[in-house]
Amino acid sequence: LKGIENKMKQKKQKERKLSKAELKRKAEFEQLTERLIAKGYKPNHITMSVFAANVFAILAALPLIILLVVSYFMIVGEISFRSRDFGIAYLLFLVLIFVHEALHGITWGMFAENGWKSISFGFIAEYLTPYCTCNQPLKKYQILTGSLMPTIILGVGLGIVSICTASPILLLVSALNICGGGADVTMSLKLLLYKSSSKDVLFMDHPYEVGTVVFEK
Repeated sequence: LKGIENKMKQKKQKERKLSKAELKRKAEFEQLTERLIAKGYKPNHITMSVFAANVFAILAALPLIILLVVSYFMIVGEISFRSRDFGIAYLLFLVLIFVHEALHGITWGMFAENGWKSISFGFIAEYLTPYCTCNQPLKKYQILTGSLMPTIILGVGLGIVSICTASPILLLVSALNICGGGADVTMSLKLLLYKSSSKDVLFMDHPYEVGTVVFEK
């Protein structure tokens, strides 16, 4: 899987052109990197392409979705869908995509030194993918909390509500949101498995790629 991810990442990085906003964040990030290097920090990029993130999002989401469906079936009983349920669920999911990104921003903004001013939103038209990023270094638990918050609330949280209310529509919305947060779960797992050789470590959301830059002193 790692080999496939690296090939997809290299291919898509060559193809994707950065927007003006991304180029500006890239320049600011490079300046910040130079300042941190001068202070003795070494950057390590833990990233994956947007294309790879979408692929691995499905793999990361499947176990959670299976657990959710099994729990619903065991507690509620039979799962019965009407044809219109799928359309309603999809429309709700499209609306919640923006809530998903807002939850990233709100959570990271609570931790960032400059608050909401540290948060940027955008849209990658090539992949029809909205995004949110934080332009300040955070602690590990802070960046993980912000990364996972949408999946926790809109995925797991709505899943629990769907079981409590026996709502098949909310079950579908929950499953879609878990898929939507699959890339966040994948990157969070990468960070959790990351072993640092230093006690002085900063974590920063990558300004234009899917992932995190780890600065170790």
